[in-house]
Formats: sequence, C-alpha cells, structure tokens
Amino acid sequence: MRTPYGQECRFFFGDYFRGRNFEECRLITDSNSKLNWSTKICKSCPVPDILLANACQHMQLSGVIKKDFGFIKRMNVSAYCEKSKTKVKEPHIGCGQCHPLPDIFLEG
Repeated sequence: MRTPYGQECRFFFGDYFRGRNFEECRLITDSNSKLNWSTKICKSCPVPDILLANACQHMQLSGVIKKDFGFIKRMNVSAYCEKSKTKVKEPHIGCGQCHPLPDIFLEG
C-alpha cells in the first residue's frame, strides 16, 4: 500500500472505507513504539527503499521507533535472514549468502 508520502510499503496499512481513517505500521514489534507511531515517521522511514533494493524472501524485517536527539522520531530497522540464520548487517544488500554475486562480477 502507498504511504501518505507516495512510497510503496507492504507494512503500511490504511483503512479509509466509509469515512474511516485508520492507519498503522505493521512492521513495528514493540508495543511502546506502536503508541508513538504516526504517519510523519513514514517520510524518513528506510523500509520502502530496503524493499525496493532487496526482495529476498528469507529476510525478515523488524522495526522500533527511537528518538534522535530527544525529539526527532525515526524508525530503526533490523533484519534477520532465516536461511543463513544470521543477523543482516546491511538490509539494502542482504546477508550475502542467499543471492551470491555471479562470477562475472568477482575479480579473478
């Protein structure tokens, strides 16, 4: 579904049927973060870019809202690969084991 800022995100949900105005982020796992979430966080959220860059079906994302400098709310995203059973350091790229680079890109 599209976020209010025009990015496609599978974790954003909005229900506008018959005048309802219910919006939520289904990526958030922490109950305290669910209370602090607002659509303004979608503007700087890295998840839509991660989903565009890496479509690995084995990577599981989880998000927590943190405050930077005491007042700016941001989404902190962590990723876990179910196939390699490791934490993914860079979610944009992936774990490196699920989708290895072809030999043509590797120096010989």
